[in-house]
Amino acid sequence: MKPSGLLTRRFSVQPFRHSHARPQLLQSQPTTTRFARWNSTSNPAGNNGSSSALGTSGKVLIASVLAGGIGYTYAASSQSTSSASAPSVAAVSGSQGSTKAQYGSVEDFQKAIAELRARLGSDTISTDEEELERHGFSEWSTVNSDRFPVAIAYPHTTEEVSEIAKVCQKYRMPMIPYSGGSSLEGNFSTPRGGMTIDFVNMNRIIQVHAEDMDVVVQPAVRWMDLNVALKEHGLFFPMDPGPPAMIGGMVGTNCSGTNAVRYGTMKDWVINLTVVLADGRIIKTRRRPRKTSAGYNLTGMFVGSEGTLGIVTEVTLKLAPIPEETRVAVCSFPTIRDAAAAARTVIQNGVQIQCIEILDDVQMYALNRAGGTGRTWDELPTLFFKFSGTSASVADSVTLTETITKTNNSKSFTFAQDEKEAHELWSARKEALWSMMAVREDGGSDVYSTDTVVPLSRLPEIIEMSKKDLQDLGLFASILGHIGDGNFHASVMYDKKKPGEYEKLEKVVHDMVKRALEMDGSCTGEHAVGMGKKGFLLEELGEETISVMRSIKRSLDPNWLMNPGKIFDEE
Repeated sequence: MKPSGLLTRRFSVQPFRHSHARPQLLQSQPTTTRFARWNSTSNPAGNNGSSSALGTSGKVLIASVLAGGIGYTYAASSQSTSSASAPSVAAVSGSQGSTKAQYGSVEDFQKAIAELRARLGSDTISTDEEELERHGFSEWSTVNSDRFPVAIAYPHTTEEVSEIAKVCQKYRMPMIPYSGGSSLEGNFSTPRGGMTIDFVNMNRIIQVHAEDMDVVVQPAVRWMDLNVALKEHGLFFPMDPGPPAMIGGMVGTNCSGTNAVRYGTMKDWVINLTVVLADGRIIKTRRRPRKTSAGYNLTGMFVGSEGTLGIVTEVTLKLAPIPEETRVAVCSFPTIRDAAAAARTVIQNGVQIQCIEILDDVQMYALNRAGGTGRTWDELPTLFFKFSGTSASVADSVTLTETITKTNNSKSFTFAQDEKEAHELWSARKEALWSMMAVREDGGSDVYSTDTVVPLSRLPEIIEMSKKDLQDLGLFASILGHIGDGNFHASVMYDKKKPGEYEKLEKVVHDMVKRALEMDGSCTGEHAVGMGKKGFLLEELGEETISVMRSIKRSLDPNWLMNPGKIFDEE
């Protein structure tokens, strides 16, 4: 395993050189008993009692501390361990090798776990091995840290989250919020270890204000479930990222989805937040009217902060009326540049559309191979349009869109005549990622997905250049995304076991993001920064802007306990 100093340094210097291996204990330990061994042999520093005095949570904690290898530690401490059987705990160094935030010792973390169990009940805090792994590693993510959390908290209320924060503050234990676990840039990874706070028990729709067109929810509500509940009121919540996404994570990453071209991003739909700060204080960012000019925009500050400033426990969301009619059209093109140019022209002409999605020829091939959509597609770059509104406005929008696409060399234009056909056509967009997974043997065993965004005028150019780079890569790779607002994704299948394959991939992705920045774009449109794009964020915004963000972070979280290692480092 890599020592901690090398791990943290590489993120800031080489933002795409990530760990894809699961964190492991010492090589000599059998995988199936890796925690059991430490349960019977480890004592905390200064403990003169028997091994049983440590308790299960403490012993699992020490095992977790060793998950990165000898001397690879979660906590910064000035104490040294005197027990021969206990691991040594060194100070955690930041990405430049200097000692920064000082975290608690193994003994401190053990005390924190015991204190929280006493306050909240033993079932609220878990140190189960499988749960630690599930909360510390993601097959979907472009980056994983080499550490697991040391414990998982399962609060039921805002007040319980406040108690967790107070105890973690007392013992200098990092706190990492966790909702659906579907993020892609290591947003819930645990590079400093600590306490992961899973909101699975906070999944209530608290109150629907149908007349005011808003709703109050807890962070573990899935957006798809929310829309099912809202349907009887004739309302819906327009943000539509991946199906597993929950509201808490959607707030943290400022996500969007296919509806972004019409409805914007998450920040446009959050009215207020209830937030637990690092010291356990509970605040509400504002009241419930649709607009206010009273004070700082704290709501906007927390949206997109990835849990680095506070822990969101309640969200009030705006809602929209369900459109009278929704229809879908699909249009193929000879080249990806033609498709991108057509999308830009549709937007510039003010066509009232809900979505414009692009899938390249590779993605259309994957859909045919996977066979999950009920039809055979032209294996050409394809635009998927969704129109919504009154019947008359939808008909006008379809006619205008067909005319525009013809002037951009479209090969075909298919318009759904009814709801059933619309669902069938749109299913291709929703099946895109799964179809890539289904044919992954064509391109390797691992998936790398990243996104970037540019001004609309630069979209055809960057998509064409990125497509060429992906083709030259010689791997199974596709371009798709929410092209209507300049945001597109690249998905690549690769085999991490083949020497040099990942290095070639990271160069292509690096060049794509650099190109977007040169076009006055952004390193990410909706995946957020997490651990994966910290280096690019610095290049995008500059040191002075990042220093302002650090000042805000330090004022709210002086001990750097809230989801550390994300967005930017301590210095």
